[in-house]
Amino acid sequence: MHCKRIAASLFLEFLERNQALFKDGSKRIGDGELVAITLMIAESNPDEKDIMVKLVMDLLDMK
Repeated sequence: MHCKRIAASLFLEFLERNQALFKDGSKRIGDGELVAITLMIAESNPDEKDIMVKLVMDLLDMK
């Protein structure tokens, strides 16, 4: 369970550092969606990393 919490914290830090969490002063993605994405990433197969990165980038419109 600790690894998922660390992963969630790192994901939020990544979004913040890349100025991807907010756009024009408002959140790009809601808290519920953020939790769902974080859990999806935490539960994903490491072999599917490239797919997960593309999915998140598309969801955040960061192409």
